[in-house]
Amino acid sequence: MLHKFDNTSPEFISIRKEWMALLARAPNTLLNDIVGPHIASTQPKWLRRPETGLMMIQARVGGSGERFNLGEVTVTRCALRLGEMDDASPVGVSYVLGRDHKQAQLAAVADALLQDATHHGDLEVKLLEPVRQFLKQEQSTQDARAQTTKVDFFTVAREASSGEDGELS
Repeated sequence: MLHKFDNTSPEFISIRKEWMALLARAPNTLLNDIVGPHIASTQPKWLRRPETGLMMIQARVGGSGERFNLGEVTVTRCALRLGEMDDASPVGVSYVLGRDHKQAQLAAVADALLQDATHHGDLEVKLLEPVRQFLKQEQSTQDARAQTTKVDFFTVAREASSGEDGELS
């Protein structure tokens, strides 16, 4: 069932999908610093208070094989409406990994604010761009850490096939 507040245009859906993924992985301190002051002024009304549960995640072997259930993860979700309880007010939704109710609330408020044209540009610069930079830094740190475990099998094979005097046999 669609409501007046639903925007079903394909470009909006893909943009919102991206910012919701960013908000779900945003560091709590950044969310609190940027979105926290908006909570008092916007007075969010709960549609679904933050609640924690389990969600089954699936994987594929090699990324292309048949799906299988990998395991369960803890997820916190919530939904709220900013301002009055009318159809014109934006609805914010969030799903975050873990049990942090505050992070779920802040992400939902940010989702609702990003749907409002008056806040979107400001939050794009002050919130989403720093989250992108943070996630890039996290990824490069993880890549560098993984690089330290890399084994050069060519070198190992060459050393294994050499004789005791260091010459190839």
